[in-house]
Amino acid sequence: MSSRHPQPSDSSSPAVSLPTGFAELGVPEEVDRGLAAAGFSAPFAIQTEAIPVALSGEDVCGRARTGSGKTLAFGVPMIARIDKAARKRAPRGLVLVPTRELALQVSEVLGPIATECSVKVLAVYGGASRDDQIVALDKGIDIVVATPLRLIDLIKAKEVDLEDIQCVVLDEADRMADEGFTPQVEWILRHVTGEHQTMLFSATLDGQVGNLVRRYMKNPREVSIDAPTDTVGTMHHLFLAVHKMDKDKVIAAVATAGGKTVVFCDTKRLCDRVTDNLRDLNVKASAIHGDLTQAAREKALTRFTKGEITVLVATDVAARGIDIDDVAVVVHYEPPIDHKTYLHRSGRTARAGRDGWAVTLAEYNQHTTCRIIQRALRLPTQPPFEVFSNDPRLVDLRKFLD
Repeated sequence: MSSRHPQPSDSSSPAVSLPTGFAELGVPEEVDRGLAAAGFSAPFAIQTEAIPVALSGEDVCGRARTGSGKTLAFGVPMIARIDKAARKRAPRGLVLVPTRELALQVSEVLGPIATECSVKVLAVYGGASRDDQIVALDKGIDIVVATPLRLIDLIKAKEVDLEDIQCVVLDEADRMADEGFTPQVEWILRHVTGEHQTMLFSATLDGQVGNLVRRYMKNPREVSIDAPTDTVGTMHHLFLAVHKMDKDKVIAAVATAGGKTVVFCDTKRLCDRVTDNLRDLNVKASAIHGDLTQAAREKALTRFTKGEITVLVATDVAARGIDIDDVAVVVHYEPPIDHKTYLHRSGRTARAGRDGWAVTLAEYNQHTTCRIIQRALRLPTQPPFEVFSNDPRLVDLRKFLD
C-alpha cells in the first residue's frame, strides 16, 4: 500500500488526526470525523478526482480498477449527501454490487464512517438470513448495499421500496454485466422513481456498461485514474512451463517465499484437490468456491486477510468479492481462456501502490494460449520459462527478470 496515501484495509485501524486530507475535498466535518475514526488519513487518486464532483450532486462515471479506493470515492459523498434530517424507514442510498463478498466488504468499509454520522448501512445479499435482513430494514436503514437478485426478491415482496432513494451507485458495473446481471440492474433502476444522483464505477465503460451510462445517467462527469487501455500498473507477468505432476510443488515454492497468494482454478473439484495437495506440502491453504457455505467462504476470506492462511484457492465466481490490498501473487493454475479473464483474475494483485505478480502455469500443450494472452495485452511474446519445483528462482521471482 502506498505510504503517501495510507489507508487501512479494515475498520480496526487506529484513529488519525483531524482534519484529514479528505477535508480539502469539501467533505463535511462529521464525515471527516468518521474517516479519521476509521483510520483514513489521505485520499487515493480516484477519491481526489471523484469526491468533489459527487459532492456537487452531479452524476459520476468513474473508470477505476478494483483496489483503487473507489469504495470511499462513492461512499463518502453518499453519506454526506443523503437527507439525514428526514428520518424515514425507507433507504435513501443504494449501492449495487455483483457479489455477496463485495456487499459485505463495502458495508464494512462504510459502516464505521456512517456510524459517526448517525447513518445506518446494511448489506443485503443471498446466502444470508432473509428474515434478519427484513427485520433490519423494518427498523430503518439509510444505505443498502445489495446484490441484484436478493434486492429484487425483497422489492417484489414489498419488504423494501426505492421511492425515497436519493443516490444510486453501480459498483463494478463491468463485472455485473459479465455475470449476466444487466437485466436485473435495469429492472432495479426503473424502480428508483424519485429524483436521484447516479454514480457508476467500472474498469471499462464500453459495451453493456456504456448502455447503462447512456440510458440511466444524466450528463455524467467522467473521472479516471487510468487510460482506457491500462490494465495493470505495478504488475509483473510471468509464464512458467511446468509438468502436470509438479504444479502444486511449484505453487508451494512460490507461496512460501512470495506472501499472500491467490490460485485460480477452473472447477470447484480442482480447487479442493489443489488445496488438499498444498496442505500436504505444509502450505496453509483454503478453498473458496460456490459449493461452500457463505459462512465458510467468509471465514476463509477473514483468515486470508489476517494472514492466518497464505494461499486462497478459488474459482472465478467465488473470487469476485476478494478485495484485499496485499495479495502478492496471483497464480493461474492453467492459462485462462481469454485475456479478459486473465485480467480479472490478475487484478487481485498489484493494488494500492504495491508490486504484484501474475504467474501462469502452462503444460506443454498450452504454450500457444499463453502467446495469445501476451499478444492481446501487448506483453513481450516469449515462450514460458521451463521450471521444476526445485528451481531457486521460484523463491525470488525477480530473478526471472534478470
